[in-house]
Amino acid sequence: YGNFIDNLRLYVRGGTGGMGYPRLGGEGGRGGDVWFVARERTTLRSIKDRYPQKRFIAETGANSSVKALKGEKGKDCEVHVPLGISVLCDDGKQIGELNAAGERFLAARGGLGGSLATNFLPCKGQSRIVRLDLKLIADVGLVGFPNAGKSSLLSKISHAKPEIANYAFTTVQPELGKIMYADYKQISVADLPGLIEGAHANKGMGHKFLKHVERTKQLLLVVDISGFQLSTKTQFRTAFETILLLTKELELYKEELLTKPALLAINKMDLPCAKDNLNELMKQLQNPQDFLHLLQEEMSPANILKFKDIIPISTYTGEGIEELKARIRKSIAEEAEQENEEYRKKKLLLLQTSE
Repeated sequence: YGNFIDNLRLYVRGGTGGMGYPRLGGEGGRGGDVWFVARERTTLRSIKDRYPQKRFIAETGANSSVKALKGEKGKDCEVHVPLGISVLCDDGKQIGELNAAGERFLAARGGLGGSLATNFLPCKGQSRIVRLDLKLIADVGLVGFPNAGKSSLLSKISHAKPEIANYAFTTVQPELGKIMYADYKQISVADLPGLIEGAHANKGMGHKFLKHVERTKQLLLVVDISGFQLSTKTQFRTAFETILLLTKELELYKEELLTKPALLAINKMDLPCAKDNLNELMKQLQNPQDFLHLLQEEMSPANILKFKDIIPISTYTGEGIEELKARIRKSIAEEAEQENEEYRKKKLLLLQTSE
């Protein structure tokens, strides 16, 4: 998975409270807390490099004294984490998530200071092992089998420079790029490690890939018009079969993924026979149910992905790239408008019910 890290185990401990002062009934200060704070331009790799021990302990509360009967609270420990983090207990149960810059999560609470209730003895802070699990947040997630041209497409539409190969090569770590428009509008695109058949069962990059699809707002399926074959040992798949197999992988991992808005980019239109293959594919996509018999029953998805747009492109000649960028922008704008409309309706409903 290269230099990219998408989960990290940390030890966190709140500070111990300060000692009480029995003679004058003084209270010790509370121990500091450990907080996770979401920050942009932070990565799990940078946390691991800066804190190789991966231990975060807040400061102890101040003892009560004649000069200060109420001891001061210990200093909090703040850990800056990237956006899109789920916080899990060591048993895998999710206890929180941080999706926007500035969001905070209390990872370990400090102990109480010594007081009459505790016989003036301080309490220890909460201590536990937590796991930070990163799911990339992007407007658009590129989905496709190896060699469909996802990396080439990302390098064409954005400033990202992913590795590109002309054989069944799959990206081994997620790449994030930004599409820049003439009016300075930006849309983030994630090229995620290539799926292979059986990814839902954790073959290949499996779940490492699929979990990143969860946080993207829209899907962009990239398919090779001439079909796909991973190796000589695997079966050749046509473009239509490839779309069905990708749908099946998404469905088996998490059915809700199919409710996301999806676009389809049909790549390698510069190849000979591409036009004939495209006509055939469009026919199949109009009535997909009639062609499900092309795949074995267990490989056919229960639900068919409905595409908002189908755009033929060639990353080699640049054909259709500008149109694709425009369609992506239009689709994102439509979804945002729909969300705003739903939000307005909810607000209106709340006002009416409160009245």
